[in-house]
Amino acid sequence: MKKWIITAAAFIITFGLTFSLSSCSGGNQSADGEQEYAYPLATASPEDTVTQIYAEKFAEEVDRLSDGRIKIQVYPNSVLGGDRELLESCYDGDIPFVIQNTAPQVTFIPDTAVFDVPCLFDSLEDVRATVDNPEFFNRIQQSYRDAGYELLGYSDQGFRVMSTNKNVTSIGDFKGQKIRTMENSYHLDFWSALGANPTPMNFSEVYIGLQQNTIDAQENPYEVIVSNKLYEQQDYVVETNHLPHLISLVVSKDFYDQLSAEDQQILVEAQKIARDYSRKASDERINQRIEVIEDSGTQIVTISDETRQDMVDASADIYEEIKNAVDEDIYRAYVGE
Repeated sequence: MKKWIITAAAFIITFGLTFSLSSCSGGNQSADGEQEYAYPLATASPEDTVTQIYAEKFAEEVDRLSDGRIKIQVYPNSVLGGDRELLESCYDGDIPFVIQNTAPQVTFIPDTAVFDVPCLFDSLEDVRATVDNPEFFNRIQQSYRDAGYELLGYSDQGFRVMSTNKNVTSIGDFKGQKIRTMENSYHLDFWSALGANPTPMNFSEVYIGLQQNTIDAQENPYEVIVSNKLYEQQDYVVETNHLPHLISLVVSKDFYDQLSAEDQQILVEAQKIARDYSRKASDERINQRIEVIEDSGTQIVTISDETRQDMVDASADIYEEIKNAVDEDIYRAYVGE
């Protein structure tokens, strides 16, 4: 508790942000004498994203369910650090709440590699039903706990898709395309299996990389492609739908364990409301983003069932690789074995 208070004080000085601190620092008292808290929730995402919607709705619901007693302040845009730094700070207890994509978590929570199983789901409804299913969720939640985190739940930004200057009508069209990916070994192996040339690159360099033909393609959810105007440099967006872009809401376990059972339940209930709210917003925004892309002249390509099956077949080794890397029960519950 003391760690995050010290860090929070530094944030106030550095960024001019104000929030009230809890017990050790005196905190703020409401009119009826109840202690008021204002804890930081950090993301590495811009404000105009589903991640921000998820975060703000969670903070709003926590405030409502606690009758204004528990306050949360959202800090987007990597103000408090990038994805890796946020996870480290959350583990240390310096930042109580973090919302982020699951891909950067594999190093910290090895069982989250299960989310890198490619071409598994046909619809977002299937994805959401799977991650919400207690048989799966309770197991993956324990993996977070073992690593020093408390997982509250998952929202999403739809599927990850590919943008490129080459139309994809068969699996052979992936061959040789230099595609930017995140620095995740399973992602790299997947694109290599399709015959592409995966190239890890800082996201800040992607637009200029496409502009200067340093890379031919990239993969991200529609939300990211539009918010960063990547479609301006691409002729096609190919609905590979190879991975769901899940967004996790995690809490420092040390911090969570110090809360009363009542306050823990408030966080759980607030997350469920925020999850459903942000998922609905995500679905609406995907349709809006597709319209923006099509209006620009960039073509949306839906791959054929045959090509999809070829992608699944090419991924067999990645399935086996991930199966051997994660908890057996978690893998089975996720892939439906």
